[in-house]
Amino acid sequence: MTLALDEPRETDEVLDVSGYTFVIEKDLVQQAGPFKVDMTYMGFSVSSHMELGGGGCGGSCSGGSCSVS
Repeated sequence: MTLALDEPRETDEVLDVSGYTFVIEKDLVQQAGPFKVDMTYMGFSVSSHMELGGGGCGGSCSGGSCSVS
């Protein structure tokens, strides 16, 4: 999971946490919550209890460089 800039819609839940506003689709909150957002040396890291499928590498990954979007 990743963060992106977005405007809230009717289908979103808006959360204010420590001065930051997060906009999350209500359906996703039900499926994946709770969420954890951390700051790392690479940027933000988002995790949840939702099991994500494998990446879209098609078996051509090397050195563990696959990413899941």
